[in-house]
Amino acid sequence: MVAVAGQVGCVTLLSVFIAVFLGLYLDRILGTRPLILILLVLGSAPLSLLLTYYIAIRATRQAGRTIPKQENSEETRGES
Repeated sequence: MVAVAGQVGCVTLLSVFIAVFLGLYLDRILGTRPLILILLVLGSAPLSLLLTYYIAIRATRQAGRTIPKQENSEETRGES
């Protein structure tokens, strides 16, 4: 679970950083100082939510596959 939280945090931080730096770069080139930066930062929020959803779904599926079935311990204790 800690690994999933770390992945979500890194993905969120990375998407915001990419949006900020790309927005600053495009605003400098195109001369639209805050417009593209604001649009990209606002657009990074839904992107982060979507990526968080996919990370959680993937982690849930992987956790379901890796957990082996356990025998019922109460039945085996009484039979000894």
